Amino acid sequence: MSLQPTEGWHCSHLYYSFNRASLAQMSESEIRFGRDQVIAALDPEGPQATSRLQTSIVSGHKADFGLMLMDADPLKIDAVHQSLMASQLGPALTLGYSFVSVTEISEYVPSVEQYGKKLVADGDAEGSPAYQAKLKAYSDRLPMMNRQRLTPDIPPYPATCFYPMNKKRKTGENWFTMSFEERNKMMAEHARSGMAFAGKVSQLITVGVGYDDWEWGVTLWARNPEYLKDIVYKMRFDEASARFAEFGPFLVSYIKTPKEMLDHCHIGC
Repeated sequence: MSLQPTEGWHCSHLYYSFNRASLAQMSESEIRFGRDQVIAALDPEGPQATSRLQTSIVSGHKADFGLMLMDADPLKIDAVHQSLMASQLGPALTLGYSFVSVTEISEYVPSVEQYGKKLVADGDAEGSPAYQAKLKAYSDRLPMMNRQRLTPDIPPYPATCFYPMNKKRKTGENWFTMSFEERNKMMAEHARSGMAFAGKVSQLITVGVGYDDWEWGVTLWARNPEYLKDIVYKMRFDEASARFAEFGPFLVSYIKTPKEMLDHCHIGC
């Protein structure tokens, strides 16, 4: 039986800390050998690499470094983690947080037919030249956008942020008892807020329902760390967020190669 989704990829976020007391018990040669093992295990072009593999240095006390891994095979993702733990540096590594999820196309992404109905609702006459041009542009764009949602390329931005979230199930604020039309309207507002950061921030939503303790995972990449603050602050005023969102821990980090990460953490250098 296949472990691969019918579409899209498995995704894991993993956050590790170095145990300095354990490192102090290792010889210089053991640490150097461990460095080489870690660099090989986290090489995004290596023979054991997942389809996407990103290493980052975490800011703050929650972790020293983080990984984001995506692949059709969940065991290939876990094999990276196991390689780290089985390495010479494994006894000095503590996995402090993880989030397991999958990529998907959200139910709020309109089909071409639904987009056509929206154009009419917004005032474009069905069949008019403007209507046809807008519909064709969306139809041409949609396959690329859906591919990016299911098998995303990681943008070349230096800063990233991950956080899990739920939608509320409280009396009077139960997202899941609302009609699709109500939810879709609020998510459209949410999307418009995000579009204001085009070229500054890239976002990926993955689904943890049935996989982890939170329903969704949000990964943001930004050209500058300040844009992470700006987009999260702006979008919290949207009704979908202000009324219905519950947030888990935020982990901010900076993209580096495995070697740069080890150097930054003063591991064997």
